[in-house]
Amino acid sequence: MSISAKDVKELREQTGAGMMDCKKALQEADGDFDQATEILRKKGQKLSEKRADREANQGLVVTRVSDDGSQAAALEINCETDFVARNEDFQNSAKEFLDIVFENKIESVDELLETENEGLTVADHLKDMIGKIGEKLKINKVVYAETDGSYISYIHPGNQLGVLVEFEDDLEDDEIGRDVAMQIAAMNPLAVTRDGVDSSIVEKELQIAKEQLLEEGKSEEIAEKASQGKLRRFYEERVLLEQKFVKDNSLSVEEYLKNNDTPLVRSFHRIQLGDDS
Repeated sequence: MSISAKDVKELREQTGAGMMDCKKALQEADGDFDQATEILRKKGQKLSEKRADREANQGLVVTRVSDDGSQAAALEINCETDFVARNEDFQNSAKEFLDIVFENKIESVDELLETENEGLTVADHLKDMIGKIGEKLKINKVVYAETDGSYISYIHPGNQLGVLVEFEDDLEDDEIGRDVAMQIAAMNPLAVTRDGVDSSIVEKELQIAKEQLLEEGKSEEIAEKASQGKLRRFYEERVLLEQKFVKDNSLSVEEYLKNNDTPLVRSFHRIQLGDDS
């Protein structure tokens, strides 16, 4: 049957699929819009399966914090090319998925994929997007958190790195909080305090330091003591509150916060595109 340009345009507006794909789907469905939509969805499913082994290491990190700072969410969504990552529709979809995380208090990727929105699961929405875009897409990371303190977020230009920081109490000055979030983005600390560093990492650092000192000819006793000094320097480099503040190296981050009567940091999430750690 003959398919009008108006029908093709209408299906394209409904599904976001390409003009030729819409025309072929309508022809196959004898003009039935519902059937044509299902044909396009199946095409997305097949394309999704076909591209499953492809690398998807481009994409976006997006964050959202409630007006009162008590709730925060972050999401990383991946695609194959930077061209798609810069596409407005892809960016809008990332924000829609983030809103679903935020509004439904979702704490895992699997839970998000199973959540329904506008009659489809997020997993099905992703398959539809794959059909339209023609690239492998995946949601790689989801964060949702609440606090009796306050959250601040920071997105590095380009949306490839995002940070959520939880402070122990309300912030009087969000800019100070954002300075700390930028510190986390730049310096990639392992934990807020020494207690938060995994014991296996500490043991490894001590062992490395001790072996280096022994190789330099130091005695066992001296190497043991000196390795503790090297461990202190490790903490100064990798523990947030002990790090030198990037905007003023004469201060630690903890001193910067205390000097500005700002609550200390309780926790943080640092999401970097493609980093699965």
